[in-house]
Amino acid sequence: MKGNFSYNNKFITKDGKPYFPVMGEFHYSRYPADMWEKELLKMKAGGVDVVSSYVIWIHHEEAVGRYDFTGSRNLRRFAEACKKCGVYMFLRIGPWSHAEARNGGFPDWLVKKHKNIRTNDEGYLADVKKFYSRIYEEVKGCFIKDGGAIIGVQIENEYGHCGGLNGDEGEKHMRILTEMAKEIGYDVPLYTATGWGGAVTGGLLPVMGGYCDAPWDQSTDKLAPSGNYVITYERNDHGIGSDHHIGYGVTFDFNDFPYLTAELGGGLQVTKHRRTVPSGHDIGAMSLTKLASGCNLLGYYMYHGGTNPHGKLTTLQESTATGYLNDLPEYSYDFKAPLREYGQRAESFGEIKLLAMFVKDFGSELCTMPAYIPESTSSDPNDLADLRMSVRHNGKKGYIFVNNYQRLYDMAEHKNTVLSAELDGEKITLPPVDIGNGDHFFYPVNMQTGEGVLKYITATPLCMVNGKAVLYTDKPYEFEAVGDAEFEVISRKDALNAYKLNIDGEEYLIISDGIVCENTHGFRIYGEKSPVIKTYPKLKKAPVGFECKVEENGLYVYSCADSCDDKPAVSFKLISENDGVKKYEIDVANIPKCEECYVKIDYTGDKSRLYIDGQLADDDFYTGEGWTTGLARYGFPNKFEVEIYPLFKDDRIYLEHTPNFDGSMICEITSADASCEYVFDIEF
Repeated sequence: MKGNFSYNNKFITKDGKPYFPVMGEFHYSRYPADMWEKELLKMKAGGVDVVSSYVIWIHHEEAVGRYDFTGSRNLRRFAEACKKCGVYMFLRIGPWSHAEARNGGFPDWLVKKHKNIRTNDEGYLADVKKFYSRIYEEVKGCFIKDGGAIIGVQIENEYGHCGGLNGDEGEKHMRILTEMAKEIGYDVPLYTATGWGGAVTGGLLPVMGGYCDAPWDQSTDKLAPSGNYVITYERNDHGIGSDHHIGYGVTFDFNDFPYLTAELGGGLQVTKHRRTVPSGHDIGAMSLTKLASGCNLLGYYMYHGGTNPHGKLTTLQESTATGYLNDLPEYSYDFKAPLREYGQRAESFGEIKLLAMFVKDFGSELCTMPAYIPESTSSDPNDLADLRMSVRHNGKKGYIFVNNYQRLYDMAEHKNTVLSAELDGEKITLPPVDIGNGDHFFYPVNMQTGEGVLKYITATPLCMVNGKAVLYTDKPYEFEAVGDAEFEVISRKDALNAYKLNIDGEEYLIISDGIVCENTHGFRIYGEKSPVIKTYPKLKKAPVGFECKVEENGLYVYSCADSCDDKPAVSFKLISENDGVKKYEIDVANIPKCEECYVKIDYTGDKSRLYIDGQLADDDFYTGEGWTTGLARYGFPNKFEVEIYPLFKDDRIYLEHTPNFDGSMICEITSADASCEYVFDIEF
C-alpha cells in the first residue's frame, strides 16, 4: 500500500493534500480469523478507510511468557488481511486498552506483580517493553513504509483520565512509552493519544471521543440530554466532563492540533445495569453534529462487534469482580455496532455510510473549511428549543449544517426557517424550510457540479458520479443554479442503500438492500434474498442473469430470475427448568447452502446463554430487541441449547425497552426465526 501521511493543526494530509478519513474499530481477537477478509470488505463498503484495533494484552499473554498469536489472535495475519482488502490500519498497542476487557486488558499476572502499575516504575516499564517488542515482532514489515497497511500507532488509552499519572509525571510517562516504541522499531507517520477527560498526551496527536449515551454510568435512570448533539467548538466528550468552559480539563491546546475523533460510539455496549439500545439516527445525528462542529476525522468505536475469546485461566470480560464498575456479558461484545457481533448490518451502517460517501468525494475541501457557529446556537444540551446550526466554508463555497435531533428527547419544530451563508461578502439565502423534531441535514452552497454551480439546493449531498452531484432528500426541494449544473436527487432510503463503484472506467451508484463490495469482475452483494439493484446512470450492459425492466425516478432497476429465498424452519421446546432458569432446545431445519444463517430469538428475561455441543459459546443481556446469533462459525448446527435467566420486576436496571410483567418476574422464549445471508457475485 502507498501513501505519505502527515498532519498540520487543521487536518491530516495524504501525499501533501488534505485527507478526511473514516476509521472503524474492529478487534481481530474477538472475531474468527477465517472471516476477517469478508468483514473487512464489508467495512470498506461502508466507507471505512482505516481499520483500528487494540492489541489486548490478556488475549495474547494470559500466562506470563506464554504468548499466543494463533487463530483469531494472529495479529500479523490481520494486518496482512487489511492490506489485501485495501484498508489502512491503526495499531493501538496499549499497554492498557480498557476495551471492556478484564483488567482493562492487563493479564492477571501483571496486576499481581506490580503495585505501581501504569506508572514510571522500572519493573512495570520493563514488562511493557517486552510486550511492545513481542507485538513488533508480529507486525514487522507491515508498516506503510514497507508497503504494509499500518499508518499509525496509539500509545496507551485515556491515560490520566482512567488511571495513570497526571501532570508532568503523566506527560513523562507518555513520552517514555512513545520513545520505547520508536526504539523497538515502530516507525509510522502518525502517533496518537486519546485526549478527552483530562488525559495527558505527551505531545502526541490527540484524538477525541463521544457516545450517544453512557452504559458505564452508574445511574439506572434515563440520562440528561447528551452534549454530543450540540454543535460547539468544544471537542471534549460532554459525558466525560466539559460543562465548565470550552477545553476545561483538556491538557493540550485546541489551536495546535486538528479536530480528530477515534471513539465516536458506533453503538453502545450493554452492561448489566444499563440496557441502552442506540438507533441508527442516534449515531447518524451525532456524527453529523461532529462534522458541523469542525471535525476532520470520523473514527468509530466500535464499528464491528465481536465475541470475547475463551480464556485459558479466567473469563476475559470486564466485571465488578475485577474491580471495575460494570458487569458485561462473558462473551458477547456486540456493541450494537454498525456491523454487529456476527457481521449482520445494523441501521447505523447506512447512516454512517451517508457521511462516509460524502467525505470520500468532498472531504479534501471540507478539511479546509472551518466551522462558524452563530451565537444563537446554544451550547446547552438541555436547551431543546433553539435551532442548532453552523456553516463550514472557505469563503467561496461551503455547507449549512442543521441538527434538530436529541436522543430520547423531543426538539422544538422550526417552521419557515430561513437559512443563509455569507461567502465572499455575498449573503446566499435559501428559501424557507420547515425543520421538524429529529431532522438533521446539511445543504451545500456554491457547489460545482456538471458544467455549472448550485448556488444552493435544499437537499443533502451524497457523492459525485462522473462529475455530477448526487443528493438526497424525502422532501420537495428547491435550488438555484448558474450554468449547466447537472445533478441527481434520490430518496434518503435509496441513499442509505447506495454504494459508489467504478465499473470498466465509469462511475456508478449501485443501490441494493444487501452490502455491495468491490470485485475484480464486477461486484459482490452480501444479502438475504435474490438481489434487485438500482443504478445511476444506466449500466452499459446488464449484469449476467439480470434484466433492466423499468426506470424509477432517474434510477434504473435490474432484477434477477434466480431465487435464493430459502428460509430455514426454527422451532424450540423447553427441556428443563431449575431455580427459575429455563433451558430450551432450538431446532433449525432445512438450512440451505449459504454464507451465514442468522437465528433471532425473542425472549424476556435477564440474560441468555448459548450452548453448542454442551459448551458455552456466547451470551446476551436482555434489551428487548431480541438476540441474533450466527451459525456459520459453529459449523451450522441444526440443534443447540439456550438458557434464559429470570428478570425480576424490582431489579434495579435501566431498560430502554421495558417488558410487560404479568407477575414479579419474566423468563421465556417467545419466538424464534431464521434468515440467511447469501453471496451474489455480479458479473458482466
